[in-house]
Amino acid sequence: DHIYKLAGLFRKPNFATMGRMHAPGHGISRSSAPYVRSAPAWLKNQYSSDDVKDHIYKLARKGYTPSKIGVNLRDARGIASVNSLTGSKILRILKAKGLAPSIPEDLYHLIKKAVSVRKHMEKNRGDKDSKFRLILIESRIHRLARYYKKNAVLPGNWRYQSATASALVS
Repeated sequence: DHIYKLAGLFRKPNFATMGRMHAPGHGISRSSAPYVRSAPAWLKNQYSSDDVKDHIYKLARKGYTPSKIGVNLRDARGIASVNSLTGSKILRILKAKGLAPSIPEDLYHLIKKAVSVRKHMEKNRGDKDSKFRLILIESRIHRLARYYKKNAVLPGNWRYQSATASALVS
């Protein structure tokens, strides 16, 4: 460990456990959450837990995804961490109210990407690279779906089918 501190690295790179799925990199760059977990006093005085939850419900009814809601709260209201104000995360708040998306957001965006690549391939039949990329995207979809089915986020009979995928993301 002391070798990494001498080299200017304050945390030991953890190459063995995590890497990119379809790329060679093992990137260790990442942001870190603030040390203080509680919301600042000025923010607690300005917004109550119920105010924040009501705003989250309003944005969800407009069609915002949980990550877009977080970006909106951060940029428009100065609420960096909903968890520090309300005691629970945005997705959990939405699930409790019944406003959570039917499929998880990361899976939704992968399906959306696969649909757009497939649409591109219909117009450009000779594009062999996009055919390869589509295979990689769909393998990520299958892996993520397997994880979500195992953890009961998706129903056990849920399947990704390229023919019906465009209906899922529209």
